[in-house]
Amino acid sequence: MIWIQLVVVLIAIAIGARLGGIAIGFAGGIGVLALACLGVTPGDMPLDVIVIMMAVITTTAAMQAAGGMDYLVYLTGTLLKRHPKQLAFLAPVVTWLLVVTSGTGMSSFALFPVITEVAKGTNMRPSRPLTLSAIASMTAIVASPVSAAVVYFSGVLDEKDPSIGYLGLLGTTIPATLIGIIATAAIMLAIDKVRGTLTLSSVESQKMSAGNASGEPRPDGLSTEALDRELSHLGSKVTTSAKRSVWIFVITLILIITYAILISPQVGIVETPVLPRDTAIISAMLAAGAAIVAFCKVRVEDVLSTSTFKSGGSSYVCCLGVAWLGTTFVTANQDTIVNALGGVLESAPWLLAVVLVVASSLLYSQAATAKALMPLALSLVSPAVAVASFPAVAGFFLLPTYPTVVGTVAIDDTGSTKIGKYVFNHSFIVPGVINMIITVAIGTVLISVIS
Repeated sequence: MIWIQLVVVLIAIAIGARLGGIAIGFAGGIGVLALACLGVTPGDMPLDVIVIMMAVITTTAAMQAAGGMDYLVYLTGTLLKRHPKQLAFLAPVVTWLLVVTSGTGMSSFALFPVITEVAKGTNMRPSRPLTLSAIASMTAIVASPVSAAVVYFSGVLDEKDPSIGYLGLLGTTIPATLIGIIATAAIMLAIDKVRGTLTLSSVESQKMSAGNASGEPRPDGLSTEALDRELSHLGSKVTTSAKRSVWIFVITLILIITYAILISPQVGIVETPVLPRDTAIISAMLAAGAAIVAFCKVRVEDVLSTSTFKSGGSSYVCCLGVAWLGTTFVTANQDTIVNALGGVLESAPWLLAVVLVVASSLLYSQAATAKALMPLALSLVSPAVAVASFPAVAGFFLLPTYPTVVGTVAIDDTGSTKIGKYVFNHSFIVPGVINMIITVAIGTVLISVIS
């Protein structure tokens, strides 16, 4: 029966992937119904994960409505324009920082057009900084103090091994993901230089300039006019309220981290906290949203119309559908899975990262993957191995179907960021695999020191 159930799960995911967007979550519901018809008891719905996502994304949407996101993109664009030769390193790092701070990978979409224009202005193929930035936006979620994936998994860790917990998890994933993306950038740049694919080809330059008003290709195929216009436009929208909204969000983030440190078993300053960590994050984020609306001249209806809120709504439904489907399948077959994988993972624990990459590429969500598989993982491997492998829940680079992947391909008007004719021959697969190997390896070293 496990194989029949697995086929049902894969068919449901395939239907969702083909329909795209929020339909991935809808298809998860189809899968749960189909499994129920086969006699499988539905697993727990990921409501705890979704509530955290809702609080963080809604507050981020309030900051966007106040102009805070435009302010951050303006600062980022200005930095990238001043240091264009370091674009391949700076672009993924600032993307990583934005996602770590905001707790949602969707915030990275605002940076991709800026990154593309800076790359073209220096004759660099946009595919390199774009693919690295897209991968950084995926892995940054596992390093964000307020992301649903981190908050959920740290709660599971608290029950299994309190000595690691929230602080040990972040102490591993923050440096591991940051060093991982920087090291990956260095490796990919070296490969590009050897292959001679770092700069734009004549065909790519002509494709980029095809939309010129004159209809003629520019002699060098380059222009920073679009970037200058975009930065000027963003700069004109930066207000005191926009800056204030960013400060409110950042201060809230600092307070959340401080509180988490104070109540952690490792520090033990507050032994019996009134607010558990999850509740503290949710309430603090909602309070920050209220402060932004009250003190940054934000109309509440504007929050509902932001791109962050709309994409967040899609994320909730997708997480509900696919995480529920995944949890239902794993819970129903836990004994069989443990018996099949237990010996393999005992002799080669690094294979857990491979399993998580494959699963996440199908489940479309770090939080959904964590909810479905990390409790099971902790029954198969040590907490240290699970923490080191945790970044692999962001393996969306494997299939060219994730919104960030599709979005960067659409934004790159030179055609250098590609999805090939075959499933795996796309621009993200090589840097994604390299980044994951480095990140998990660094995480393994760090958690051995921390634990």
